[in-house]
Amino acid sequence: MLDFSDLKSYFDALNLSDKPVIAHASLKSFGYIRDGADTVVRAMAGSFKSVIMPTHTYKTMITPKIGPPNNAMIYGSGESLNKMAIPFKHDLRTDSMMGMLPEALRNHPMATRTSHPILSFAGINAESALASQTLFEPLAPIGALAEQDGWAVLINVDHTVNTSIHYAEKLAGRKQFTRWALVGDRVVECPNFPGDSTGFNAIEEHIQPDVFRVDIGKVAIQAMSLKRLFEVAQGLIKNDPLALLCEREDCDRCNAVRGIYAVG
Repeated sequence: MLDFSDLKSYFDALNLSDKPVIAHASLKSFGYIRDGADTVVRAMAGSFKSVIMPTHTYKTMITPKIGPPNNAMIYGSGESLNKMAIPFKHDLRTDSMMGMLPEALRNHPMATRTSHPILSFAGINAESALASQTLFEPLAPIGALAEQDGWAVLINVDHTVNTSIHYAEKLAGRKQFTRWALVGDRVVECPNFPGDSTGFNAIEEHIQPDVFRVDIGKVAIQAMSLKRLFEVAQGLIKNDPLALLCEREDCDRCNAVRGIYAVG
């Protein structure tokens, strides 16, 4: 059984006490943790200068009948799902697909959460980074963390959930998308929605020399500088505009990016 002191010692081993971090985690392989995800949040808050996590709410999304072209969306196809959409509220639960930890962070008494209706973030001691988010720049908190010499921390997950690579894609000029969300009784347009992340593990061999790693039995904690991550990802896309895209034939977003270069 792991407790707060165990987890804090593991996070302390990364030597990031003076750094802000964006974290992604799966707690399944840890086994039993005393007080569960709340203990992990406390350990991170005690080991890092600040910590943020995505607290996204895809259940708010709406599919309109019409919209811009090449947007990786079949307009008019989501009527039944639209009826089940939930309006965004500041206390709306994080999607379960994000895991238990982001929801535990959102509920921490010291946490602040942004108000983007789909791509919100929550954090502790991260007010300045979180304040940078706008409806037009949903991933801005990641860029703000990078400017503060921030790091990405992956806890027993791989790069397919490394949201920071999406920010690097945008920096590299990769196509972004438009989505819509329900806020109160109206639908809000949400530009600069990122692409698919299924192909992001292709970055691993290129970033590995810059990764700090702590192994805890079957669990691996990895940390990497955001600025270095951006540099590597942008370099890969510059050398190959299709780098980091997935290989799934049915991936609308990756196919939309490929279609730009096919036409070109």
